[in-house]
Amino acid sequence: MINEIKKEIVTKLEKETIFSFLSEGKRIDERGPYDFRPVNIIPALIKKAEGSALVELGNTKILAGIKVSPARPFADEPNKGIFVVNTEFAPVASPIFEPGPPSEYAIEVARVVDRAIRSAEMIKLDELVIIPGKLVWMINIDIYTLDDDGNLIDASMIGAVSALLTGSIPKVEVIDEEKEEIEIIKEETRPIPIQDIPVTLTFAKIGNYIVLDPSHIEENIMDGRLTIAINQKNQICALQKGEGGGFKFEDVLLAKDIALRKAEELRSIILDHLAKKPRGDEAWEEIRGE
Repeated sequence: MINEIKKEIVTKLEKETIFSFLSEGKRIDERGPYDFRPVNIIPALIKKAEGSALVELGNTKILAGIKVSPARPFADEPNKGIFVVNTEFAPVASPIFEPGPPSEYAIEVARVVDRAIRSAEMIKLDELVIIPGKLVWMINIDIYTLDDDGNLIDASMIGAVSALLTGSIPKVEVIDEEKEEIEIIKEETRPIPIQDIPVTLTFAKIGNYIVLDPSHIEENIMDGRLTIAINQKNQICALQKGEGGGFKFEDVLLAKDIALRKAEELRSIILDHLAKKPRGDEAWEEIRGE
């Protein structure tokens, strides 16, 4: 949830300027209503992580890291691996972020990213089993906010997906299955098994207008937020409504149409940034659906 103190930052003149631009089909940063800000991805930035990515969405910056470790599977899914999404909003990223336990907004961002990845079945969890029913790989996806200039949800999703796509799992040899003794060989790795590339597209409702990828100042005056997750088959796999304002039925239909149209564009941007990283030609062809 966006803190009420944050909304007081925008002056009446700034609000009037934003609405004036929107009435002409423009935004104050010269984008159209349904345009993304520039996306830049630097993958494999953290050498000690099993996968990582620095993402810049306009001036919003996040760092995503992957850590894998053996763990016991969930009782109801004994032959599937586990993944967990965590977020940390560092105080250096925004004056409203404070040290301590995660805020409601940080928890919301983590849950939206988790739900999108889980609903799209992005990770082949059944290929993360070490000893059936006893040991599996657990993938921790940690997201750190470095600079908040709006739309942390989509930036975090891009970071999580990029880190997973360039991530790897070390080779493991089972020494004694009964005693659950294993040997992890870090020098030999394989890519994290991926079968889909979901993306999220977040919209803000500002008065009677709908905009994609809201900036910091737009978030400060928005009435509501809607995030739509799209899988690689161009199907909606998750939705999240945030903030207090409502969306009319026609608003939701408009956002849905734009999301389905723009999802492949965003997915292509991610893959183009990562294409030179070492997953191997065959792996990239499979991921792209070629």
